[in-house]
Amino acid sequence: MTSTAITLSPALRARLAAGHSATLQPVPNWDLPTLAGAGALRSSTNDLLAFLAANLGYVQSPLAPAMAAMRAVRRPTGIDNLQIALGWHVLAAHGREIVWHNGGTGGYRTFIGFDPAARTGVVVLSNAGTAAGPDDIGRHLLDPELPLLQPQPPATRTEVAIDPKLYDVYAGRYRFTPAIVLAITRTENRLFAQLTGQPSFEIFPESEKRFFLKVVVDAQLTFETDAAGKATAVVLHQNGLDQRASRVE
Repeated sequence: MTSTAITLSPALRARLAAGHSATLQPVPNWDLPTLAGAGALRSSTNDLLAFLAANLGYVQSPLAPAMAAMRAVRRPTGIDNLQIALGWHVLAAHGREIVWHNGGTGGYRTFIGFDPAARTGVVVLSNAGTAAGPDDIGRHLLDPELPLLQPQPPATRTEVAIDPKLYDVYAGRYRFTPAIVLAITRTENRLFAQLTGQPSFEIFPESEKRFFLKVVVDAQLTFETDAAGKATAVVLHQNGLDQRASRVE
């Protein structure tokens, strides 16, 4: 896998496809210096097909026993017919089993999957950060009975002007879990959000308490305040989930 790396050589960087938002606007790459394994690994279709070939036994690899062991232990996800293994999701549908994983950072979405019984695999890479991504395409190629999604245009969000003094109210640290904190910072009349292990991104107001990101699709933040007007929490709205983080001093 000679085209797979975290730190790109000049030759690899020259081949890097530029990332785009859901509205096809260019967006910067995420480097994720703290948690590089969470999304800073770059690869190519051919390299990922080589990885699939090793998982399917078409090429011999000393990692074959480890690859098989990753799929041996399954845990329920709470979703019908979907289990999770080590590094893989396992979907049982229409009499077949599809082993897959997906991912995405600002400007990119990816899918890799295979049918162990049929010994077929699929890689789908996209340099547009759309909400659905290429997941349904990959799954449909592996199982034609799985439907393709109807494309939905991204929601249009309008930036509004608010009193910049509110930025000082919202600046601070908000904890989702002991290990995951959202830092809100102000630089002049701009507000930025940085999740643990990720770069800092500007957020834009669509009301006095609700902000949105432009680098990822369908991600908003709503700040909660107490009777005195002090920010007490923030709610992240993304992927159909509302995740609340309390402010920490």
